[in-house]
Amino acid sequence: MSEISLPGGPEFSGHTTTSGPCRVIGRLHRPLLLSSAAMAGLVFFGLVAMFVDDRQILGESVWLKPVKFGLAFVLYSLTLAWLLSLPHAGRRFTWWLGVVFAVTTVVDVGFVVIQAARGTFSHFNTETDPVNEIGQMIFASGVPGLFVANLLIAVIVSIRPGADRPTVWAIRGGLAMAVVSMALGYLMGFTGVQLARTADGRLVELAAGHTVVDADTRAAVGTPDAVAGMPITHWSTIGGDLRIPHFVGLHGIQVLLAVVVLLAWCARRYSWLRPARTRSRLIGVAVLGGGGLQAITFWQAMRGQSLIHPDSATLFALLGLALLGTGLVVMIIRAAPALPPRRGSREPDPARRNPGPPHPEQTISSGISATVRRRARVRPVPH
Repeated sequence: MSEISLPGGPEFSGHTTTSGPCRVIGRLHRPLLLSSAAMAGLVFFGLVAMFVDDRQILGESVWLKPVKFGLAFVLYSLTLAWLLSLPHAGRRFTWWLGVVFAVTTVVDVGFVVIQAARGTFSHFNTETDPVNEIGQMIFASGVPGLFVANLLIAVIVSIRPGADRPTVWAIRGGLAMAVVSMALGYLMGFTGVQLARTADGRLVELAAGHTVVDADTRAAVGTPDAVAGMPITHWSTIGGDLRIPHFVGLHGIQVLLAVVVLLAWCARRYSWLRPARTRSRLIGVAVLGGGGLQAITFWQAMRGQSLIHPDSATLFALLGLALLGTGLVVMIIRAAPALPPRRGSREPDPARRNPGPPHPEQTISSGISATVRRRARVRPVPH
């Protein structure tokens, strides 16, 4: 099989390749694409509604939550659609898992939109009206459905995805972070009961929230989730916000795949980046950094500490993670092998200065495909 490179990029000889997540193998998962389109339409609708509807819940527009959910699922559904297009075992089974994920996404986010239109809460709402009770039953079954479908897709696709080595490690690390992120969502159910007001001023009891605070802070503010938070994200400024590690893990895979593309692009100019092993090691450092950041923000949130008010322990942990990552990158760069000029380079090639009969070994390609790892056919050398 021929070597694969980024669109418009050079092809490298030997065991090197610049194929990355830009390469789409197979047909994209149509239900997930439709789900992404629906979420994109929701985002547009929500942004417009924010300007014409001034109602607020917990100090933010009633439409901000649907917009954030829509954006998150646009990105993640598109990522899953691409992942399921890669060659892997059990494609029929994972196709149906993708359908489950797509349908559940539309239903769950649809309930968030309905509650926003009603000016009330979608998550942890204990009201007994029929609409809310049906919606809570949907959440009770839909959220585990999303988690299980994503977990099974992560396990199956991660076994032997049909991609080059750096992309494979980005997929495995990113999916692992996403699974952990979805699992962290369940911890929000243990943050404690709180009373909050709907958009029309009604007092509603919420079974839980997303802010972790100590007893004194809870007694002082009453409703931790209602305190004004950070701009745009509205993450808590008075306590630990479990949405932060949830966000870091859920979108880590998009960051890692972007790093794969960046490294493949840089490999066109820097020969030490051409070996797939070198770029794989750098992706490993990126996975370590993303997982470490997710762990530190989770640890910080569980101690009831705001993201913008870190203590010395949190700062030392972040500094240690940064130093570890930097040290590993330096070691990888120093250990990177020096390669001959790539094809099409203007640099002189010593092998072309002395023309003569080709050596048999020069007629044999590396035979390693970036998509399906198998040896290429070797043509016999004529005598």
